[in-house]
Amino acid sequence: MDRTPACDAVELRVHGVSGVTAERILDHPVVVRVAGGSHAGFFRPRPGSGAAGGATDGVAVEAYRWGSLTAGAAVRTASMLLLLPFMLSNLAIWLRPPGRDRWGLLGVLCRLLAGTLTATFVLATVGVTLDLVGWQCVPYPGCRASRPYLAWLYALPSGPRLALLSLVPLLALRVVWAIGVRSARAFEGFGPPSEQSPTAGRTGGLSDAGFWNDERTIGWLRQIHVALGVGTLNLSLLAGISSGGVGAARHLVQTVAAVGLLVFCVVLLCLPVPASGARTRAFLRLLWAATVVVTVLCLGSAVLAGAAPSGPGKLPGYEGGAAGVVAAQGVLLVVLTAVTYARQRASPTDSRPFLRGLGTPIVAAGAVSVGAAFTATLVYRTADVLDHGNIPDPIRPNPSTLGPLEPPVAYWWAALAGLAALLIGAAATSATLLLSRRRRRRLAARIIERDYPEVPAEEVPRLRLVRETIARSQIVEELGPVLIAFLLIASLGLATVALDVIGMGPTQLAARLGGHGGAAAVLAAYVTDAGVWVISLLVICLMVLGFRSYRSFQTRRVLAVLWDLGTFWPRTVHPFAPPCYAARSVPELAKRITGLAARGPVVLSGHSHGSVLAAATVLHLPPSVLSRVSLLTYGSPLNRTYAQLYPAYLGPRTLCDLGERIGWRWRNLWRDTDPIGGPIFGRAPDAPFCADPATGDVDIRLRDPRSLAIDPADTVPPPVERHWPYHTQAAYQVAVRELIDRSR
Repeated sequence: MDRTPACDAVELRVHGVSGVTAERILDHPVVVRVAGGSHAGFFRPRPGSGAAGGATDGVAVEAYRWGSLTAGAAVRTASMLLLLPFMLSNLAIWLRPPGRDRWGLLGVLCRLLAGTLTATFVLATVGVTLDLVGWQCVPYPGCRASRPYLAWLYALPSGPRLALLSLVPLLALRVVWAIGVRSARAFEGFGPPSEQSPTAGRTGGLSDAGFWNDERTIGWLRQIHVALGVGTLNLSLLAGISSGGVGAARHLVQTVAAVGLLVFCVVLLCLPVPASGARTRAFLRLLWAATVVVTVLCLGSAVLAGAAPSGPGKLPGYEGGAAGVVAAQGVLLVVLTAVTYARQRASPTDSRPFLRGLGTPIVAAGAVSVGAAFTATLVYRTADVLDHGNIPDPIRPNPSTLGPLEPPVAYWWAALAGLAALLIGAAATSATLLLSRRRRRRLAARIIERDYPEVPAEEVPRLRLVRETIARSQIVEELGPVLIAFLLIASLGLATVALDVIGMGPTQLAARLGGHGGAAAVLAAYVTDAGVWVISLLVICLMVLGFRSYRSFQTRRVLAVLWDLGTFWPRTVHPFAPPCYAARSVPELAKRITGLAARGPVVLSGHSHGSVLAAATVLHLPPSVLSRVSLLTYGSPLNRTYAQLYPAYLGPRTLCDLGERIGWRWRNLWRDTDPIGGPIFGRAPDAPFCADPATGDVDIRLRDPRSLAIDPADTVPPPVERHWPYHTQAAYQVAVRELIDRSR
């Protein structure tokens, strides 16, 4: 029930990332919720307790707090670390260059790459359960010694043992599914406004009706990915119980069915998502039934196989399966890079493209790299525990009493590539910052000369501090080459899997090049071990961070920054990615603004990432409401970051369309010391081109600090405020008053 009192004008503040409190947004110690729920709600100062900080006379201040959608639940925030590769794969498609995807090729490539991540996840659990535990450890006395929780499995024949252990990957797949479904419940029940803009759908972007509703796509992809993951498990199980490999005669029917299911899922990933209807639901039920039947056949075949022939080494077919998936990821990544670059060259753009238009393959490479790091860490740390710390290597084999616990060679290459990416990335970052330091300082010096032309000698040290602050705030623009270098390193790292296909690992290659038993082979072995440990350490740090987020709200807020930035967009590529919180916040904001605008003018005030939510909300407001709505952004990354990273959805044309919808009742406050925010239209050559001269009134630059000298009534000089706060300055209240007057 809305407990908001009738009011003429309202300033509605939307916070940025990190889940700040309503008290901080309103700059008031006592607040009360007037609308919304526990996950996301609207707050005002309690009646009779005074006005909000930075309030304009005659204007009620209200805050929309949405941070609990990502940082509110401890279990949800911690468990989402497991979904990080899936989140990155879903994010990749939204960084595509502008222009029409004529054959949907970019979407197909991203969906196929997401499918390989599901296969990688299943292969990781298969590597731990079926390979390391069921095939390599249990048959050997040295491995199962002093482990009663594994010794009882030795009494089972190998076939039933593998069938029983296959339940663990199935359970893991179900858990990942459940995490996303449970987290999405907080966003249910929020649809688009009843009255849609007549220009909705005109740009094929954020203004489209139903843009944030991804349930139809997720429902379709979820069934496909479950079938894909189960099919990967079925093939691994059949390989383990087949005496002559996967194509053994007595398992031919199950093998053909499992391969057919996988191929069918790959074909479905290449097709567009069909419209909702009875036929689509019937087809998904048929796919689910086929998946269950094939899985039951494979499990039954394993149980009836009894004691399948086994021997030293890895589970038959597992090495080739792991190498094949990584090789497929490398091929898809190369093709995705080529298609994205060709599309960027062919599409017209109004601004200098960031990352050379390669944002999609760069983030896709990040998804593959994180997935490989998770997999390698899980497999190698499990092998390390099972064989008492002696992971085998062709140069340094284990004693025969412990059993040959051998993880796939493909993961050795992945660990080596990960170590190289970290070292080269760190070196490239350091070099980029050093080489750009002089240019950034020159820019800062020009700003200082303009803002503080005459500086007393006693203020020179503080002047240097301000200059360094401005120079450091320009670092974001310098990271493009580093990310492109990461893409190249990741692609080369995946290319090394070709050596694994022919059975050659890092130490074997070094031994062949430098002589067997030589120093090169030993050095390669130790470097590869170091890569495994470094990657494992990073993953373990993420696990510790997840555990701390479960116990500490402050840690949960820090971790939520990642989800705030990565889950803003709908899920259209990977169904196991964390749900899109904008699917609730944008429709909820639009509904609240529609109700408030019926009483008087509304200034939608967005700070940092909140300005992105505000912009998306304005694009979804009905025309009858737009005439009474104004937009105030501050510390906004709309042009500096989002227009560069997401040019197809928040590029120059979208920003110009946004201003036109609200009659250019838009003010944007920014500072040179702000490392995140910047101007929307005022900085060439990155500024969007709009024919309307009203763009010149949008951006308002604030000098920071306001003065170098100490005010006679103060004891310290004015602080360097950088990204926060903005509402404490007079320019903020002036902008609110001006926008309110124009809306009347």
